[in-house]
Amino acid sequence: MSQDNLIKMECTVCKRTNYHTYKNKKTLKERLQLKKHCKHCKKHTLHKETK
Repeated sequence: MSQDNLIKMECTVCKRTNYHTYKNKKTLKERLQLKKHCKHCKKHTLHKETK
């Protein structure tokens, strides 16, 4: 995997970057949104893709 496919996931509640993941940018044009566990909020929150 190249660095071009690497994205950062940011918590929508506390606005901290918690996760790094890969995305196929040819098939997924819109921004990724996943429910993940935030260690700062200590609960499952929505995480959105950042630049």
